Amino acid sequence: MTNTKKNPMMQILVKWLARVLSLLSIGVMLLFAFGEGLNLLRLSGEEAILFVLFPLGVSLGMLVAWWRELAGGILSVACFALFYVVHFILSGGLPRGPFFFLFTLPGLIFLISWMLSRRLENR
Repeated sequence: MTNTKKNPMMQILVKWLARVLSLLSIGVMLLFAFGEGLNLLRLSGEEAILFVLFPLGVSLGMLVAWWRELAGGILSVACFALFYVVHFILSGGLPRGPFFFLFTLPGLIFLISWMLSRRLENR
């Protein structure tokens, strides 16, 4: 097993994995949202709140993470978690399937990259 404290290449690989996956995730979310002919003016108040959290908040977090991994990762993961809380409050159930998590996964990887970079600084 590789010791990440002595291997800056691991941190670089994780950072770029998060960046590439974030672009893919944001691109696919945009295709889903606007490829289906989404009209933002026709969203109900509840739908608008959910849309702001996911995909907008999650995507914004990933974009911020390109420059500020900790802040962007936290924003992305927090919006994901709030999306689930609000969805449960509004519908009484959680969204089905792994897709919301998979689209948010780059935000979590940005947090891992940030942790790895702190380890390298403290060696």
